[in-house]
Amino acid sequence: MDLGEGLRMAIARLTNATIIDSKTIKEFNKALQKTLLSADVEVQLVFSLTKTIEEKALKSKPPKGLPQRDYITNIVYEELVKLMGGSYTPELKPKRIILAGLYGSGKTTTAAKLAKFYQDRGFSAGLICCDVSRPAAYEQLETLAKQANVAFFGIKGESDAAKIAKEGVKSLSSKKVIICDTSGRSALDSGLVSELVRVSKAFNPDEKILVISADMGQTASKQASEFDKAIGISGIILTKTDGSAKGGGALSAASAAHANVMFLGTGEKIGDLHPYDSAKFIGNLLGVPDIEALSKTVEKAIAEAGIKPEEMESEELNFETFYSQLKAMGKMGSLKSVFGMMGAPDVPKEMLEKGEDKLKLYHTIISSMTKAERQNERLLHEPGRIQRIARGSGTSEKDVREMISEFNKMKKIFNTFKNDRSFRKKFAKFM
Repeated sequence: MDLGEGLRMAIARLTNATIIDSKTIKEFNKALQKTLLSADVEVQLVFSLTKTIEEKALKSKPPKGLPQRDYITNIVYEELVKLMGGSYTPELKPKRIILAGLYGSGKTTTAAKLAKFYQDRGFSAGLICCDVSRPAAYEQLETLAKQANVAFFGIKGESDAAKIAKEGVKSLSSKKVIICDTSGRSALDSGLVSELVRVSKAFNPDEKILVISADMGQTASKQASEFDKAIGISGIILTKTDGSAKGGGALSAASAAHANVMFLGTGEKIGDLHPYDSAKFIGNLLGVPDIEALSKTVEKAIAEAGIKPEEMESEELNFETFYSQLKAMGKMGSLKSVFGMMGAPDVPKEMLEKGEDKLKLYHTIISSMTKAERQNERLLHEPGRIQRIARGSGTSEKDVREMISEFNKMKKIFNTFKNDRSFRKKFAKFM
């Protein structure tokens, strides 16, 4: 069970209780303690949190008109937000950034994600490969730079990282944001510290950011402290938060160590890096819809897919408009993250995987249709067309017929939504 699922189950017990008294609160706190401890949150922090919740829930009264269970749920939410630390708003200005970290932290991938983050906000970005110890580090960062559409500099075969940093700054001088990816080690040793100090002197960074994997849990505080003493760090980027049950432990540990969490890596795609917001992080765990994030994700996906906004707002649903929507969905990330933003994080994994497979299949089938067929579904009833589409898409005729059948069901729902005002109002209220 991950942290979010455990928190939602604990709060459900609280909100579904017939009477909320001292016994109910204590039982809830036990469930909350079990969930947080299993997520590797430090013991003392857990007991301090639950003690605060118990005191506030039993000794204070809700404002007039607010049900007690809603008041207590809000106390839990606010205390969890405090536990996970403050939020971060990146300064959008020219800067040089060094990324440091141990092996396996996801540092190189994060460098490309961070470059894309700033470039997407109007700041031309470049990457320098100063990782001279890991085989294929040069090739990996060069490939990622192409994916992110940012500049790249490296000197293949050069063992002096400080020299590469110095030359890289000259080569990328026209870029507003320059990010230096450094070597890692299995542990912070004198060799790594010496190299980081020399690179830092040659690069002259505005920010020194430590990259830590979320699966480190509460030991994140120790690593942050060690790197800070060695080279001085501006903050932390926490990676792999989507796949680790220990993400909450790492965040709470970083907060307790007064290390500023700047970004979260939330997936494998180049755009899966977001400024840290503790309120949104807890809201996501508790299943609170993040409509703002969903809206931005949709807008960005439409732009990246090269789709005109009017194509998405068509009054008619046909295979042409549906194809545009599929292209946009392919740019939005996993269905898990989309449903999470919608406040529905508990959709079964098997269902999500099947859904993603189906969407890919539909995309392949529709791409094998002619433009006329996409715009006029009736043409598909003519002999030979389904056979040709199946052959062109590498699928079976059964797959094509099933897709058409599913599409017609969606079309009925679309038409109901379009023509029924009361249905639209209910949907808007739900959102």
